[in-house]
Amino acid sequence: MGRIRRLLDRVERVLERTESLLGAVAPPPPSSADFARDAAFRWEGGATGGRLVAIVDPVLFDLDDLLGVDEAVEALERNTRQFLGGLPYNNVLLHGERGTGKSSAVRGLLARYGDQGLKIIEIGRADLAQLPKLLTALRCAGSHLCLVFCDDLSFGPGEMGYRELKAALDGGLEARPENVCIVATSNRRHLLPESMAENLEAGLDERGELRLGEGLEEKLALADRFGLVLGFYRVDQEGYLAIVAHYLEQAGVGEFDAELRKAALRWALDRGSRSGRTARQFVDDMAGRRKLAAGPS
Repeated sequence: MGRIRRLLDRVERVLERTESLLGAVAPPPPSSADFARDAAFRWEGGATGGRLVAIVDPVLFDLDDLLGVDEAVEALERNTRQFLGGLPYNNVLLHGERGTGKSSAVRGLLARYGDQGLKIIEIGRADLAQLPKLLTALRCAGSHLCLVFCDDLSFGPGEMGYRELKAALDGGLEARPENVCIVATSNRRHLLPESMAENLEAGLDERGELRLGEGLEEKLALADRFGLVLGFYRVDQEGYLAIVAHYLEQAGVGEFDAELRKAALRWALDRGSRSGRTARQFVDDMAGRRKLAAGPS
């Protein structure tokens, strides 16, 4: 018994020393001056428990370049203005097909409202288990208003972070900091994959009302905690061509003639997608080709 006690004492001392060393190398949290200077940060998880790192030169986006998703962008902007104005607001889930502008819309908020004090804190899906620590750090940020942004959010079976996010959105004992709004993007409306077996669990109760199975109820419980759920969808052919024309004008490529129109449609067909991202990629390719053919200026 004495040997076991001595061994446990040694282990405890080693753990205390390890924690002390990790604390010594962990960088201090951002100060008020850091928040005043920088508009974007990234949460980096690690052995030290995570830290906030400033993004010195964030990639911005002009919200005026988001075409075909006007209603969703308008609602997102309105909610952001409520947040900045100290009014009631909602956490936001942007869902839809790839390339439809979900992430660009969030970056556009920073470009448009950064000078009004908006900060964006990016956290990766793999680090969501540390969301409580991030919220604690932001609680100390004082008057700075922070959008906590998780891009391409979805959860597979047994993935970490699901319950932490669920509690942060609604349902935890500790209230979310008043200076924080959570915004997530996802290709999945309900954030988790749905199986046929779960769909078969649904049925009618004795009163003839639809009741979902426990598996689906658990998955819907997370998405329902976002007060504002906005869909970003692919545009039709004419909408896609309108986006191409917009980017062509910006790039100074020239007239959007019948030849360019056909090329733009072929580009979308080859990629199986008519979206703002596809349109921008086509214009970048075309502008690069024409400048390469023109030679050095």
